[in-house]
Amino acid sequence: MTPPLTAAVTLEVPFHDVDSMGIVWHGHYLKYFEIARTALMRRVGMDLAEMNASGCVWPVVTCEVKYLRPLRYGQAFRVEAELQDHDCRLKIAYTISDVATGERLTRAYTVQFPVDATTGETRYETPAGLVEAIERARA
Repeated sequence: MTPPLTAAVTLEVPFHDVDSMGIVWHGHYLKYFEIARTALMRRVGMDLAEMNASGCVWPVVTCEVKYLRPLRYGQAFRVEAELQDHDCRLKIAYTISDVATGERLTRAYTVQFPVDATTGETRYETPAGLVEAIERARA
């Protein structure tokens, strides 16, 4: 069995992401997931330019987040992205954990569908170039 394809980034909560209680506003988590997803896709060799060259754009169609503990101003945290599925979609799971304690703070996943960049129609297959890049990254 091949190991999961993952990437992780370490970040620190900036002042502009918190509310008056010093807690991260829930919408900013999506930005953190995007940073980790970008690291994952770069590991695969499919950054934005390569994804666009495949003829598809990849909108997020589903996002589910479970907030276990809040992130707070100045807190160092790690976001791990794991590719769970790439058959006709990209399903990526995320875990946010505290750098100091390792405590898991948030679980989430996103689903993205390939959409033909010219016609705007959903494609029901993952472009061959992406499948090949994922297979190379797993090897």
